Amino acid sequence: MNIEFNKNEDVFRQLSFQLKTRLQKVKLGGGEKKIEEQHEKGKLTARERIKKLIDKDSQFLEIAALAGEGMYSEVGGCPSAGVVTGIGYIHGRLCMIVANDATVKAGAWFPITAKKNLRAQEIAMENRLPIIYLVDSAGVFLPMQDEVFPDKEHFGRIFRNNAIMSSSGIVQISAIMGSCVAGGAYLPIMSDEALIVENTGSIYLAGPYLVKAAIGETVDNETLGGASTHSEISGVTDYKCANDEECLEKIRSIISKIGHSDKAGFDRVEPKPPTKDSDEIYGILPADRVKPYDMREIIERLVDNSEFEEYKELYGKTILCGLARIDGWSVGIVANQRKMVKNKKDEMQMGGVIYSDSADKAARFIMNCNQKKIPLLFIQDVTGFMVGTRSEHGGIIKDGAKMVNAVANSVVPKFTLIIGNSFGAGNYAMCGKAYDPRLIFAWPTAQLGVMSGASAGKTLLQIKVSSMKAKGQTITPEEEKKILEEITSQYNEKLSPYYAASRIWVDGIIDPKETRKSISIGIEAANNAPIEKKFNPGILQT
Repeated sequence: MNIEFNKNEDVFRQLSFQLKTRLQKVKLGGGEKKIEEQHEKGKLTARERIKKLIDKDSQFLEIAALAGEGMYSEVGGCPSAGVVTGIGYIHGRLCMIVANDATVKAGAWFPITAKKNLRAQEIAMENRLPIIYLVDSAGVFLPMQDEVFPDKEHFGRIFRNNAIMSSSGIVQISAIMGSCVAGGAYLPIMSDEALIVENTGSIYLAGPYLVKAAIGETVDNETLGGASTHSEISGVTDYKCANDEECLEKIRSIISKIGHSDKAGFDRVEPKPPTKDSDEIYGILPADRVKPYDMREIIERLVDNSEFEEYKELYGKTILCGLARIDGWSVGIVANQRKMVKNKKDEMQMGGVIYSDSADKAARFIMNCNQKKIPLLFIQDVTGFMVGTRSEHGGIIKDGAKMVNAVANSVVPKFTLIIGNSFGAGNYAMCGKAYDPRLIFAWPTAQLGVMSGASAGKTLLQIKVSSMKAKGQTITPEEEKKILEEITSQYNEKLSPYYAASRIWVDGIIDPKETRKSISIGIEAANNAPIEKKFNPGILQT
């Protein structure tokens, strides 16, 4: 290995260690003291509940673990958005699990909490996965109710989704394992079956204090909305359980008896690990994000047997397209090539930039994968589309539009992995969040934004300097340099994958070693939803 490889590896492993450290902190929720308080009440934590619910020693693909990271610091933060979500196996069946974390502000709903719950429901609906809600929440965080309650993608959308899933035959099971108050009470009861835990579970539209204020009635929690009330008197809940463990075992029993539906029919064979060492990814990806590298070297360390069957290898070289397998699943890969390449005219093209020929190739490949019922994996390290007179005269907008059209209209499931840059329209063409990837993940090396920090800093500096000069102000080169550094630093902070993950622009930040597992579970989940639409190529026909 050369010195450059070793330097890259050191930087990448440091980033991976930082990711691991952040995730460990997030998994403590509200902290060890709050966890102890949960145990003293005879309750398990959200993560302990999930561990007991899923099959022993099985994989759990957590979604949006870093949601809320760095947000709401004025009220003490909201680790993991106060709710744990992910895809896990129950009796061998993939299910979406949503568990309120009562150690974080008693499981109260912040704006990002609502967004995370909606994302979990979206994944369940797209993939027709049973969804299980482990409810333990004090309701909306009232100081921010205006950001949680009234809009289309706010709290009420969750109940709308409950109704849509019910009518679509997607199984929903709710367990009331703690507080379930006010509007939040509709979520478990709009599910197909509801369980409640004695002594700790309670559900009502208005709690004892509000009942006293509204109608003057004095009543305690248990009488108003406890397990006995709703299992013996109101009939609101279907099963009464003695404790968390019994409740979780009952859910497992219910899931074990659900009938099976048709599959999408994606091809899978016996999985094989890559023959090339996946650990070498840490040294291949440059620490300096403007340096070129061969994307094939990354792909060959992610796919089964390191076999990548390339499509149109000699054409449109700044995008790699080809067929491979990941954990046995057949996939079509669309990836940005980051090394400098020569086009058919023997001219050099910049890596990471989408040219007309590469956009055309990608559009055709996406169409082929739709015809063959092959899921798509987009691997992003893109700075955008090529600009300039020659590109405009060559119809870059038209070819780019065809690629975007193909991505938008694709009916096979799409998955996106951001390993480096994800800038400008390149993010869109390579299936960014706006183009409905079933799952979208980033490596710790990712950056998302309209443009790089260096480019944005220079652009914003020009605007600021022009504004100052228009007001008759003068600026020295030293002052200009200081302003540029401040602007670039602020902009780079918002390019961070953590900034994206906290706002659920990506479903998570993962280590390269987690990539195969994450994509495999994603395709397995997608296989539960037969493809009912036909691919319509739209402007690709022109």
